Amino acid sequence: MVCIEDYESTFENKWCPGCGNFGILSALKDALVDLELAPEQLLVVSGIGQAAKTPHFLKCNAFHGLHGRALPLATGAKMANHELTIVVHSGDGDCYGEGGNHFIHAIRRNVDITVLVHNNRVYGLTKGQASPTSDLGMVTPVQHSGTVSAPLNPLSMALVAGAGFVARGFSGHGKHLSGLIRAAVSHRGFSLIDILQPCVSLNRVNTYEWYSKRVVDLSPEGYVPDDLGAAITLSRQGEDSIPLGILYQKEMPTFMDRMGAFDGRPLVAEPYDRQKRQTLLSQIG
Repeated sequence: MVCIEDYESTFENKWCPGCGNFGILSALKDALVDLELAPEQLLVVSGIGQAAKTPHFLKCNAFHGLHGRALPLATGAKMANHELTIVVHSGDGDCYGEGGNHFIHAIRRNVDITVLVHNNRVYGLTKGQASPTSDLGMVTPVQHSGTVSAPLNPLSMALVAGAGFVARGFSGHGKHLSGLIRAAVSHRGFSLIDILQPCVSLNRVNTYEWYSKRVVDLSPEGYVPDDLGAAITLSRQGEDSIPLGILYQKEMPTFMDRMGAFDGRPLVAEPYDRQKRQTLLSQIG
């Protein structure tokens, strides 16, 4: 039986007290335990940023990569071992900014990974400048007169790009978020959860109080996430009422399904000739 203690890391956590990342980490652990997923069955991949520190605080397989490059790393890992469950942790700047191009193409390929984006609407690691999701006109330590670029809508972009699982969570609603993570990990194909995550130090606008007055759970409304048009409409709903839950879900053939070479055991388990490999490498060099 898998328990929370199986995932407990010994690394000191230096997120700011009250940071929304704590809620995401807790919800993830609860989801992994509910799924009976052992640490050796999981790979957590991240890029750069406060969100990307998440693998440090989990006792499991982990790969901490470069800024914006978590998705190609996760794609390569899935190709090498398609039996691994892979969860990517990224921030709004890391995934939608530096990693925006990778984001689109991972969706297009329908790689069977779960992407959790800690969306705090600022660059939290580098002192609070505007991110791709910052509101137009938001004043930051860098944008003294306010941002001049309109905010990116990641849910609309993911839906239009063809993602089969698109959801929004809130780090202040841990039980609800844990349920979304369970559903995303269980989904076969690319799964995105954009998680609204207050930055208590650098974003004094989108606070816990601000979100608590605006977020609305779709589940009690009886919403069924099978209509792409309805999902797109919800994703573009104004911020007076911010929908939480699964906006859209549809299973389609995954990247691995389309490539016959991945039938059977993982590539990492295939035997290889070390001498042939060395000969090839020497020829390349």
